[in-house]
Amino acid sequence: MGELIVDVGGRPGLDCRGFCAYCYFKHVRNPAPLGCRHCLPFKKGCDYCTRMVREQYDGFRPFRDVAQETLAKLQVATREIDRVTISGGGDPSCYPAFEDLVEVLAAIEAPLHIGYTSGKGFDDARVADRLVEHGLSEISFTVFASDPGLRRRYMHDPTPDVSLAVIERLAGAIDLYAAVVVLPGINDGEVLEQTASWLEDAGARGLILMRFANEPHQGLVLGNAPLLPGIEPQSVGSFAALVRDLSARHRMRITGTPLLDPALGSPFAIRDEPELLARLPRLTGRASVVTGAVAAPFLASLLERLGGTASVVAVRKEIACLITADDLHELDPAALERVVVLPGRALVHDREAEAILSSDGVPRTVVRGPDMLTADGETSMGMNREGVLEMELTGLFHLVNTINLHGEPGDGDRRTGSGQERRAGRS
Repeated sequence: MGELIVDVGGRPGLDCRGFCAYCYFKHVRNPAPLGCRHCLPFKKGCDYCTRMVREQYDGFRPFRDVAQETLAKLQVATREIDRVTISGGGDPSCYPAFEDLVEVLAAIEAPLHIGYTSGKGFDDARVADRLVEHGLSEISFTVFASDPGLRRRYMHDPTPDVSLAVIERLAGAIDLYAAVVVLPGINDGEVLEQTASWLEDAGARGLILMRFANEPHQGLVLGNAPLLPGIEPQSVGSFAALVRDLSARHRMRITGTPLLDPALGSPFAIRDEPELLARLPRLTGRASVVTGAVAAPFLASLLERLGGTASVVAVRKEIACLITADDLHELDPAALERVVVLPGRALVHDREAEAILSSDGVPRTVVRGPDMLTADGETSMGMNREGVLEMELTGLFHLVNTINLHGEPGDGDRRTGSGQERRAGRS
């Protein structure tokens, strides 16, 4: 069984009827490459860390090209296609040949999924019925608020009533997962409660709350902060409490990113599964594991239970896969082991990382850990607890093996202190 990805291209802000007020890609110009694990050893910058992280396309791809590429993928597929997903840098609802594409993909006779839409391209609510007729089975739809005035103002939706009508029709017919970027004082509080109730009554499968990011340490790595001057995002703890409280008042599944999934106990649900932890190899190597501020306390506790020879060092950046060279400059190299494990998807070139972390004159080796150790609420929404635990078991298995393979022997003198005690490498 396999998934077929149909990429329609498109540019954020340009091929979606304009930037939403809170859009992550707003104000991005042409920043220098960040670097990543895919870069050549002698060159900082590759297609991934220069184009893909910015979702930098030339525009929507011609319908003919998309159709031909899809046919070519089908001809070489070695597994049965059990899911077709439409994605792109722009909003699929704004794709000029969107309905034609859906009609063509219906011939594959596999469930159709739209990975993301704001719905700003829908000008006729009857499109919902046509999509269902052509096999649409799942959609992720940004709602922001059930109040059309707020959608118009903050999403710049020219037809908010139509978009909300499409959400309502689809929620009653297929698996619709709604998303709300929470702007404090704007669409939280009573507005959020009304939105959640409206979605639940319509039949939505779930609601994903997304904490608004407005500063670099919250995840804006493209030189475009702040997105909305004057708005102070919630702390991670306050946001997690919001997710938990709203979930307790509704039958509909409600999760949050970066924290949390109340139904599954993620991220790091495995911390409550001692039998699964017992299946993991024990730590024998010494290394410093650099991670984001959100994951650090969870990961430090888990590695201590697995042997304690590796320390966790938290940077100020909250999300591990968005760590950049700037975050590493804030660390105190003297607090690090000779081997440093970076998150697999961290946006920093390996050689640059080694130079930064060896700036005290002690040579350090940088190795990459797994791409993912757990599932945030956005990922876990479509998963069950068994799937999340399997993901975490696999990620921790690879992390422990990486530390044991590359780390120094775990006996003898080792540095002490966890990432929580040495936040950003300093007491």
